[in-house]
Amino acid sequence: MGPLGIPEMMILGLGLLPFLLFLIPVALFALGFKRRAARLGYASVGAYLAAAPRSDAEKRDAVDLALKGLVISLLGLIVPPFVLGGLIPLFYGGRKLVYASLGLGLIDDADEPRA
Repeated sequence: MGPLGIPEMMILGLGLLPFLLFLIPVALFALGFKRRAARLGYASVGAYLAAAPRSDAEKRDAVDLALKGLVISLLGLIVPPFVLGGLIPLFYGGRKLVYASLGLGLIDDADEPRA
């Protein structure tokens, strides 16, 4: 076995490029989720993502999250792995917007009994 030639390197590069292009937006949003959760006073990222927005700042944050996810998903028309990276913030931001539009952020979920 000799050193890798140009065709092999191109195959490896084309195989790894979509994977890296998917990981970059996911990693950036994961860091962003952690910063948002700490800034808004949530104990963990999971608590932040599950909570309905209660303040105007959280509603603006949900809109920002949904729009960023939409833009990254639309970039998937050019580079397909971006679709998968954009679906995560689009889902969580959209879910928070629906919760806010339904008025679900007005009550504390911990006080509500489970059905």
